[in-house]
Amino acid sequence: MTLHGRLMSASNATFVGDVDGVRVVYKPVSGERPLWDFPDGTLAERELASFLVSDVLGWDVVPPTVLREGPHGPGMVQLWREPDPDQHPVDLVPAGEVGDDVCHVLNGLDARDRPVTLVHERSAALRRIAVFDVVVNNADRKGGHVLPMRDGHRYGVDHGLTFHTEPKLRTVLWGWAGEALVAPEVTGLEALIHALHGDLGRRLGELLTRVEVAATLSRCEELLAAGTLPGPDGRWPAIPWPPF
Repeated sequence: MTLHGRLMSASNATFVGDVDGVRVVYKPVSGERPLWDFPDGTLAERELASFLVSDVLGWDVVPPTVLREGPHGPGMVQLWREPDPDQHPVDLVPAGEVGDDVCHVLNGLDARDRPVTLVHERSAALRRIAVFDVVVNNADRKGGHVLPMRDGHRYGVDHGLTFHTEPKLRTVLWGWAGEALVAPEVTGLEALIHALHGDLGRRLGELLTRVEVAATLSRCEELLAAGTLPGPDGRWPAIPWPPF
């Protein structure tokens, strides 16, 4: 692995490099910032666990991810995906200018106290990320953690704050709250539940605690039984900070 630079905006040490000419993101365990609500030194394992769930769902939400040694010790290594800078699947627009092709999330004020509205696109690709976030209990789905591809696909990245046993869902993708699951989402959840009883459950057990794996299975079953995407219930902050 050869490193070329560091992403200074990231809260944890995050490097861009390449492995045999393939561009990757590398997050060493040694660069993880301690958190009060997640065990120290576990974020890399949670990133890999998120990829394994994405892989079973078949939605290609998380880019290929592995654990391996790097210049700063063991860590998470993920295939780099170059986003299209001209697409904005999550955006702030002036209040009152919300189109029919987007989902309204919330109203607020920008840095100059101007009324703005947080919106996200209404697309199947982005909605799959919203469902995925419920399953992995993502506590940090910021707008910048959605990578828009030129072909319309959307990737989700930065999944270190996942799989907590307590409800932690914090996301900017609340626009589908209360809407019924569609057939591909139901099929994906059914496949995931089956896999959690088998090989996926065993693989996650090597990365997470037994209780965290059990909580993941419960979230899948509860989501499938409810048949609708959840909304904020007021028990915890619903939006990550900062949202972008």
